[in-house]
Amino acid sequence: MNSAPLDPVRLAQDLIRCPSITPQDGGALGVLEAALTPLGFRCERLRFSAPGTPDVENLYARWGEGEIGARQKGPTFCFAGHTDVVPLGDEAAWTVKPFGAEIIDGQLYGRGASDMKSAIAAFAAAAQRFLAARGGRLDGAISLLITGDEEGPAINGTAKMLKWLAERGETLSACVVGEPTNPFRLGDMIKIGRRGSLTARITVHGIQGHVGYPHLADNPIPRLLDILTLLKTRRLDRGNAHFEPSNLEITSVDVGNPANNVIPAAARAVLNIRYNTEQTSAGLKSWITRCCEAVCGRQGNQARFDLILEDGAMPFLTEPGPFVAAMAEAVRDGTGRMPELSTTGGTSDARFIQAYCPVVEFGLIGQTMHKVDERAAVADIEALSRVYEGMLQRFFAMPAGHGAAAQS
Repeated sequence: MNSAPLDPVRLAQDLIRCPSITPQDGGALGVLEAALTPLGFRCERLRFSAPGTPDVENLYARWGEGEIGARQKGPTFCFAGHTDVVPLGDEAAWTVKPFGAEIIDGQLYGRGASDMKSAIAAFAAAAQRFLAARGGRLDGAISLLITGDEEGPAINGTAKMLKWLAERGETLSACVVGEPTNPFRLGDMIKIGRRGSLTARITVHGIQGHVGYPHLADNPIPRLLDILTLLKTRRLDRGNAHFEPSNLEITSVDVGNPANNVIPAAARAVLNIRYNTEQTSAGLKSWITRCCEAVCGRQGNQARFDLILEDGAMPFLTEPGPFVAAMAEAVRDGTGRMPELSTTGGTSDARFIQAYCPVVEFGLIGQTMHKVDERAAVADIEALSRVYEGMLQRFFAMPAGHGAAAQS
């Protein structure tokens, strides 16, 4: 632990300068590995593949006794995140170079500044300070699980990394994901769960024909509209103490028909349900199927439909308890704000991690993520690193049997 102190802002700049648009690494994992290795982290580069998807580079780094997979004397606290970023959009609309990592008026600009290279830099700096304060002595381990496939298909990233770790006997006791969770100010919000995501692709088949001779055709559009009306008119639930009500949104309706005098042969729709723990994937799938059957069944055997149901994520909740309380108190001490415990928003890789250990999410302000001129306040990056250091302090001070490991 004789390395020079890590500056989280400077490390964030180095990471942002790597053009790591999914699935390209752009050198980002190498930058992080070069920062962690002098601190005593053992680093493993993990490359995963799957048919029909690009190969992806990932990094697992751990500070602790023994090789990765060796039995640890104490718990392992994991920081998780991703170095891949979304495309730039209209590059001409940026007022700065998207990968320039410029600091202007106290704001660090660049793709990944908010989501979430700055948080990864804050992880590393926090771990260094925490270990230095203890003289490099710790009954436990600290790890970083960093993927290059969060903004992409999420097939060759975190899920496969977790499986790889489990196969080698590497266990995680608790995890903090550095996604941008705060709507307005650093310290506003910790995510303690996420809603599930289910997509339905409905195709109703008919018989193409001339609109002047409707008796020789079979228009599928009214049946599709009836199905969608039936689905939209049901209130799924009222939510619960930790989740807002589940919601169904129709995202596409299409018949691919450029002619106004032709009855189409098929009509298609896509919908997505973001659902809470009051629902199950199996229950929602059964309900959607029954609605399709109820409408098309009234029209006889020729009224056919195809239905494809795709799970994007399952809902989960890290129940409030000692671990969640400790993480929230670290946010309060580092920002002066007691964060709201929330399950709002989309999905993240926490959906994979929750099957292995308790997980919460806390990062920067998310107002500019995925936007032109993405940016993060320098002061917030520095404060975030202090929050993460406080999380490490509180976690490793928790009595055995009362910490995250007890909740898993």
